[in-house]
Amino acid sequence: MTVTVRFAPSPTGFLHIGGARTALFNWLYARHHQRHGEGGVFRLRIEDTDRQRSTPQAVTAIIDGLAWLGLDWDGDIVHQASRAERHVEVALQLLSSGGAYYCYCTPEELEAMRAKARAEGRSVRIDSPWRDRDPQEAPAGIRPVVRLRAPQQGATTIRDLVQGEVTVQNTELDDLIILRADGTPTYNFSVVVDDHDMDISHVVRGDDHFRNAFRQYQIYKALDWPVPEFAHVPLILGPDGAKLSKRYGSLGIEAYRDMGYLPEALRNYLVRLGWSHGDDEIIPTEDVIAWFEIRDVNRAAARFDFAKLDSVNAHYIREADDNRLVDLVAKRLQPELGHPLTEGERDRLLRAMPGLKPRARTIVELAERARFYVAPRPIAPAADAAKVLTGEARVLLGEIAALLCDLAAADGAWAAAALEEKIRDFAAAKGIKLGAAAQPLRAALTGSLASPGLFEVLEVLGRDEVLGRLQDAAGAPAEA
Repeated sequence: MTVTVRFAPSPTGFLHIGGARTALFNWLYARHHQRHGEGGVFRLRIEDTDRQRSTPQAVTAIIDGLAWLGLDWDGDIVHQASRAERHVEVALQLLSSGGAYYCYCTPEELEAMRAKARAEGRSVRIDSPWRDRDPQEAPAGIRPVVRLRAPQQGATTIRDLVQGEVTVQNTELDDLIILRADGTPTYNFSVVVDDHDMDISHVVRGDDHFRNAFRQYQIYKALDWPVPEFAHVPLILGPDGAKLSKRYGSLGIEAYRDMGYLPEALRNYLVRLGWSHGDDEIIPTEDVIAWFEIRDVNRAAARFDFAKLDSVNAHYIREADDNRLVDLVAKRLQPELGHPLTEGERDRLLRAMPGLKPRARTIVELAERARFYVAPRPIAPAADAAKVLTGEARVLLGEIAALLCDLAAADGAWAAAALEEKIRDFAAAKGIKLGAAAQPLRAALTGSLASPGLFEVLEVLGRDEVLGRLQDAAGAPAEA
């Protein structure tokens, strides 16, 4: 069997985290079977039949989000709205075969049926009197809907790859509308026709669609079409076990990119929300592809945890190529700088990156920590750093500047080890602790009291930039 799956979002909003995980599971399942020579096709379908709520901006956000996550699809994107004629064609075929019928119930009659069901304490079920009635008896002026002639006896059973075997009595399922009174097809019917025409073998989606599977199963049977395998994955909850909110991750994928997460880190984190391989927390995508089986997805809902996501992202930042990280940091710093990085500034960031990335959890943090390396002079110190730059400290910085100028001019040795030795000797000669010299030096060079190793900073900034920043600080008026 050729395994073909699809991701079919409705473009009524952004690509949220639950949808992204569903897309990831589909993509992994396809690529797993592709690797094993069993087809492995991943299709993208935009279910844009809700014309009032669907927007081009949402379509773009979905496509961009999938592309950023690295989830490439096969073939052209299918837009469900463009297939309305095909949906109507199949509905009319069902009418002609007796698998569907025209229903002329008025809104008042339908509401009376619902009210009676509620009054009797049973589930609302529409029992249309037109199921076996001659359409020639239809009242004038009523535009009919088309209903599926669903089985009234027995039960419908779904053998779900994640949820297991679930059975619903057919008495709980009424005759589904497949064409509205205005002639437009309904969601459940359109989905079945599209999945059939796209040769979808496995429908992998959120378990909020599980109820739809029973109705769709009946449509497949009425059309005498093969029924795909179903796999309904559980929802993602917040850390408190409640429905995911914006505070706890219910954001568009673009928000995670803007918050500084790497796509490979988000993929790793999302796949672990419901699937596992032993106790492994960090699993490269290629390994996930090799091991992923949809049957191994947990039935229970997963809980979103930003702390774990940060931890996974920090790992991937540490492993990332330094040039790539410089590109990502540069994009965040350029608007603030007002110009693209110069070759010298980029080189400075590249040399600083091995010392910066082990301390960062996100690209936002990485850019914040890297900012001082390319910040324009004079460096504006933070409030706590400014307090260190007293009049006495500025005199000390002037002496250090003269010392370092002599060192660089004498032998050109501008390496962290040599610089540390020089500053230590200076502190000893002055009869002060190293920290008394190091803290003002750090504040003058970085504008902060926290930074990568001080002597690493001196080496990366380079002689000219260090001397310039020290002269700025030494000559500035003392903190009041």
